[in-house]
Formats: sequence, structure tokens, C-alpha cells
Amino acid sequence: MSDVLSRRDLDFLLYEWLDVAGLTTRPRFAEHSRETFDAVLDLSADIARKHFAPHNKKADAHEPTMNSDGSVQLIPEVKAALDVYASAGLIAGQFDESIGGMQLPATVSRAAMAFFQAANAGTSSYPFLTMANANLIATYGTPDQVRDYVRPMLDGRWFGTMCLSEPQAGSSLADITTKAVPQDDGSFRITGTKMWISGGDHELTENIVHLVLAKTPGGPPGVKGISLFIVPKFLPNGDGGAGERNDIVLTGLNHKMGNRGTTNTLLAFGDGTHSPAGQPGAVGFLVAEENRGLSYMFHMMNEARIGVGFLAIALGYVGYLKSVEYAKTRTQGRPLGAKDPAAPPVALIEHADVRRMLLAQKSYVEGALALGLYCSRLVDLQDSASDDAEAARSTLLLDVLTPIAKSWPSQWCLEANSLAIQVHGGYGYTRDYDVEQHYRDNRLNPIHEGTHGIQGLDLLGRKVVMQGGAGLALLGEQVSETVARADAAGGDAATFGAELQDRFARIVEVTAAVWGTGDAALALANSTAYLEAMGHIVIAWMWLEQLLAVGAKSGDFYDGKRSAAQYFYVYELPKVTVQLDLLARLDRTTLDMSPAWF
Repeated sequence: MSDVLSRRDLDFLLYEWLDVAGLTTRPRFAEHSRETFDAVLDLSADIARKHFAPHNKKADAHEPTMNSDGSVQLIPEVKAALDVYASAGLIAGQFDESIGGMQLPATVSRAAMAFFQAANAGTSSYPFLTMANANLIATYGTPDQVRDYVRPMLDGRWFGTMCLSEPQAGSSLADITTKAVPQDDGSFRITGTKMWISGGDHELTENIVHLVLAKTPGGPPGVKGISLFIVPKFLPNGDGGAGERNDIVLTGLNHKMGNRGTTNTLLAFGDGTHSPAGQPGAVGFLVAEENRGLSYMFHMMNEARIGVGFLAIALGYVGYLKSVEYAKTRTQGRPLGAKDPAAPPVALIEHADVRRMLLAQKSYVEGALALGLYCSRLVDLQDSASDDAEAARSTLLLDVLTPIAKSWPSQWCLEANSLAIQVHGGYGYTRDYDVEQHYRDNRLNPIHEGTHGIQGLDLLGRKVVMQGGAGLALLGEQVSETVARADAAGGDAATFGAELQDRFARIVEVTAAVWGTGDAALALANSTAYLEAMGHIVIAWMWLEQLLAVGAKSGDFYDGKRSAAQYFYVYELPKVTVQLDLLARLDRTTLDMSPAWF
């Protein structure tokens, strides 16, 4: 079985570039060392290879089904793998020691999770959502809520979800209709329907903890009236176990083109099937304050957005590795200019166009992995900062990068999967090889946790203009610092640095121009193009950072990094010029056309 990720690349990014071992000088991570980080990565790679990867294709072919009693049937290998994962303590990795966690850096935890995401996207989704759910409750919940819900999730006995969307509302959360009515005992009764809930029902654990957005009576309209509630499938029994059944009913399973091993559900809250104490509605418990639910949920959503970016990276990366392996072993055709027609065929990798496709994949997946780990390190700097100013800078830069870290990998690591199929030729789109499944699994990620359009609106409409443009200015400072080091290094680094600085200066000009009209609709009409352009500029920055970390080191690994950096600057970065020209023209095509013209 081929590797699902390159451990050599992870070691380079974590230790030679980001100096994650240096985080252990900070009090929060002082109990750790590179040895403990390596132990977690080694364990994760081993479990992913032995327990997650083997049933990836089987879970895809035998997706969840709903039994006549309303329960869910999954292949047994899913639970077996998750039991191994939970028993290894990996769910608790990033959490505070005070609540049973290992207090690992987010950078290490994300790298460890990437092994599982690459090995089996469907099965890895259950702990991924559970960790994000538990992190939100640990941040905003009461001590009792942490005791009752977070600790069982960190033990792996309970799993968690996020319940935002509704059939009629989709991504428009202002239009949700789920209601929460307060009770005399301080709880709420929840009624409504939630759609597209990953991990929403199963028999994998003793309980499922749902985080549900709902509106309370008399609240303000729109998103300002949304509150957040903990709504467990089974109510806690007071001693850490699951007690009475709550009024949550699985009414259907959605069948998606990928991630088929993850249940995706339509859930009814409070339809009367399991009403506790005979009263209508599912029992829910308010998280923190009323009418601030969306701001709390963004804590989980932003974590999930970076996590979705990592899933896209992992799927692109494993497809890349498999296409490299195939290209090295599959013989077909003869070199251009070969004079002997009877000469034996050569390996696919000997053909220039195949090397182009492999190099494109490498530049996408390794560039995206660098961005994901860089954002994770910002989380660590934010959580371990010695003063408020350092924490604020890390938070601000992370805010700007989050829509890019979600969307760019979802678009371009999917393209890597497409190229992996192309390298395999006719075999690539058959189920005899894995790359077609990796593509289908990854195709969900441009939609998961907000489409490209939503991320583009977030980036151009909020992130680069908030605080008077402070986020964009901070990003510019970081890019300029890298460019200055590249200029001092000379050679290709200096050349690439000058190109990067020019493109960044141009996008700053374009940002000012699109907002200079005072017309928000016009400014945001082409926000997706802005997102794509900024994404390519940021990945070019990540490649320049990697090139500087390579320096004068020799060997095939470092030469491969140099080639990938060169490819990105020669083939990819020039693409942003057309997008920036479009944005600068303030094009009205999409605004001025009539729906009747379709």
C-alpha cells in the first residue's frame, strides 16, 4: 500500500520551515518536545494506514442505509477504526490538560488528522466534527456543560455535530425557522428540521451531541436573533452516561457523490416521537447568551473551514502520490524523437506532459499544505501568546487567510485529483483505481462550509476591509518581510520575490479601486475572481517561504521543492493578471444581464 501523505514533506514543513519544535519554549506547550510530536505523527500514520485506508473503497461502495426502526446501518469496519482512533486518545490531542486533553499544538494535531483524511475521508469526518464541536463548548460552555458533554467526546464515547442548515434556507442562516422555547427549569424546547447534517445519526457511539442554531421568542429578526443550543440525542444521566432519549428523529439520509462513509442526514427536532416528560420539543441547553449563537457558531465554522481545506489537501495529496507511483511503473509510448520504432516503451513519467501534470499537482498540494499548516501555527501563536498584542496580530492574520485556506485547496487540490485521473488515462476513471473516488470525495469540499461565492464575499466584503484594512495591511507586511529575505538570498528567490511583490501591490490597488465606487453590489460582483487571485498570490508566498527554507540544501527532495516553486511562478502566478485586470475594469456583466436571458 502506498503512503497516503509524505512524511518527509511534513517534517520539512513542520521542523525546517515553521520550527514547530520552537513552540515548546512557550508555557502552553512546555511539556512537549519534537519527540512527542513525532510520536503522535507516527501513531497517526500507522493507524490511518492499518485501520482507515483498508475500508475506504468498501465504505464508498456500501454507503449508510436507514433501517426500518430508524437506526443507521454502517459497515462494521467504520466503528472498528474509530474505536482504535478514540482509544489512542487522538480526539483529545489539542485540548487543555485541565479537561483531559494533551495540549498539543494545533499545527501538530492538524498534521496528524491529515493522515486520516487522506486515508479515508468518510470515516475521518466523525472525529473531525466531534473535535470542532467539543472545542466550541469548551470555549463558551459552562463548567457543567464541559463536564457533561466535552469530556465524553474527548473520551470518544460520544460524537458531535453542527446543525445549521435547513431545507428551505440552505446557507442563508437568516432564514432558519427552528424555534427554541424557554422552560421554567432553564432548558429550552427545540422544534424544527435540520438538513445536510454530517454524522447526524449512527450507532457508532453511546450518544451524539448536536449544536443547533435556533430562534427564541421575541428575538430580533435575521441573524441577530439566532441562539445556539446543545441538543443531545440522549440526555445526560448525571454520571457521565447517556440517559433518556431526546426527541430527535432521523427522517432520511442524503446520498452524496463522495464521502459516502459519513452519514448525511435530515433530522427532525421535536416531532413528538420521543418527547421527554411528554412535553413537545427536544430538550436543548443554551450556550452562553441568547441571540449571539451565530458568533459562537463561527468559532466552529472557521475551525471547520480550515479543516475542510485540510481535507481537500489530503485528498489531493494522496491522489498525487498515487499518480506519481502509477507514472513511474506504467510503460506506454516512446520518447519524442526516438529513432528506433522497435524500442521498448518507457514509463509515463518520461513524457514531458506527464511530468507537467505531476508538477502541477505537486505545486498545488504542497503549496496548499504549507498554507494549512501556516494557519494552524497562527492558532498556536494566538493561543500561547505572551501578550494581547501578539494574540491580536495572529487572530487578525488568521481571519484574513481563513477563506483562502478553505477555498483555494478546495478548488486546486480538486484540480490535482482531476490531473491524477488524467495521468492514469482510461484506467483513471474506472473503479479499479482509487483516483476516481478521491476526485468524487474532494468535489464536495468547494461546497462544504460555504461555497467559493460565500468565501469570496467574506474575503472581499469583510476580511480585507475590516478595521480600516488592517488585515490586508498585516498580510502585506508578512509578504514584504518574505520578499526582503528573498532579495537578500538572490537568484531565483529574488526574482520570484519581485514578482510576488508586484502582484501583491496590484491587488492592494484593485481592492481600493473596487471599493472606491461606493457601490457594494458592484464591488462584490466579481468577488470570486478576487478570491482566486488572492489565493494564488498567497500560495506563491507559501512557495517563496518554502524555497527560502530549502536554501542551498542538496538532494532529490529539495530539488523537487525548487522545481515546484519554479513551476508555480512560471505557470500559475501569471494567471492572476487576467483576474486583476477584470476586477480593475469594474465589469458589470453579471449585474446588468437579465435572468430572462437565460
